[in-house]
Amino acid sequence: MAVDYTVIVVYLVGMLAMGWWGMRRAKSKSEFLVAGRRLGPTMYSGTMAAIVLGGASTIGGVGLGYQYGLSGAWMVFTIGLGLLALSVFFSARIARLKVYTVSEMLDLRYGGRAGVISGIVMWAYTLMLAVTSTIAYATIFDVLFDMNRTVAIILGGSIVVAYSTLGGMWSITLTDMVQFVVKTIGVLLLLLPIAVVKAGGFSEMKAQLPTEYFDPLGIGGETIFTYVLIYTFGMLIGQDIWQRVFTARSDTTAKWGGTVAGTYCLVYALAGAVIGTAAKVLYPKLGSADDAFATIVKDELPVGVRGLVLAAALAAVMSTSSGALIACATVANNDIWSRLRGAVTTASDATASGTIASDEERDEVRGNRAFILIMGIAVICTAIALNNVIEALTVAYNLLVGGLLVPILGGLLWKRGTAQGALAAVVVGGLAVIGLMASYGILANEPIYYGLLSSLAVYVIVSLATPATDAAVLAAWRERLAGRTSEPVSESVPAHQ
Repeated sequence: MAVDYTVIVVYLVGMLAMGWWGMRRAKSKSEFLVAGRRLGPTMYSGTMAAIVLGGASTIGGVGLGYQYGLSGAWMVFTIGLGLLALSVFFSARIARLKVYTVSEMLDLRYGGRAGVISGIVMWAYTLMLAVTSTIAYATIFDVLFDMNRTVAIILGGSIVVAYSTLGGMWSITLTDMVQFVVKTIGVLLLLLPIAVVKAGGFSEMKAQLPTEYFDPLGIGGETIFTYVLIYTFGMLIGQDIWQRVFTARSDTTAKWGGTVAGTYCLVYALAGAVIGTAAKVLYPKLGSADDAFATIVKDELPVGVRGLVLAAALAAVMSTSSGALIACATVANNDIWSRLRGAVTTASDATASGTIASDEERDEVRGNRAFILIMGIAVICTAIALNNVIEALTVAYNLLVGGLLVPILGGLLWKRGTAQGALAAVVVGGLAVIGLMASYGILANEPIYYGLLSSLAVYVIVSLATPATDAAVLAAWRERLAGRTSEPVSESVPAHQ
């Protein structure tokens, strides 16, 4: 395993080096949180694909393929569909808003200060997303080094926290590009064909497995529908995803770069399912479906290639973890802490306040850097204490979709929506999801079904029962959507391809 260990160590050291390089570029709030809003299509596509395809998409996607066959692709497939929908229908408008968080968008649209409440919901989602990604380090390092679970979480988490704290979004963008390349080579170009060949080819796989393993809908219609509600809609509104949209240098880049990334996700989904199906032929009696990825990598791949594929799995986990971490810290600082202490204006107030002084920009960089460090430590501690990854991830997405989907999409699509309606939808939807999870169980489908319906009903009823949003607020909102209000940029940074 010496060669494999060398590949992994070089990869991890490279991630830290990228963090140090990114620190030299992140001189303003815009550069630290959204990479100066200057990413070109190539870099934007790679980083967007990297953040949405994490450990759940790689290790979990292969596990679903092992359990259900080709229909196991649906979870990751719905993630790709969500990214495609976001890119085609919403990303251009989102990019033109020139904000930093989803809650700032809600303030702009509704002219109210619901940022703290919506920020708390978004913070809970991003925190749990970072935690579940961090827990996955234990699985990978156990395969690599037979390492204790707690030590593995601390080691992997510390590396992510280090490069994210140093350079913010610049460091994360650079590391994500490397992770995108490593995942593409390791999973699509190496593991996929080797797994199929080792299993005897598709003809042998069909001969060895039941026919339902090759049924596109074998996983079940209700499961697919739930995936769409949770993951497709989750892609439309998550702070971690929106913060990447904010990095695009133009609305065209956001639209077409995201479309390329979404298409890549569809290919990745099918690849994971095929690898899992091949693993079922090779190892028909594994104790857990989630062991399929590690087992086929450990037993079937040659030296060196095995290290690269394990680095690909590590890259998948680290990209999602770092993206969720900076999103969590951004929300905690800008939407919760700053508002609670009364030291920040809303996004709409900021538009009228003029250019921010450069010394204040530097202070904001230090503040956001401190919050990434604090949230990173919280994520590592929570990951050590938590055991059930699936339940944690389900809670996160249920809260996100049940509480925030309706007010966000309503704000983008329905001009009659009001601040009171949005606030009611967040509160009722969030509480309904929590109550229903307590009643039906965390993994039940009913919480997201009924929670989303209650949020929609309350949003429409309260919006129609309250005065329409002020005309001046809507006019300012339309100006931002049209891209006629630009964010002051303190330094000129060249666009990146």
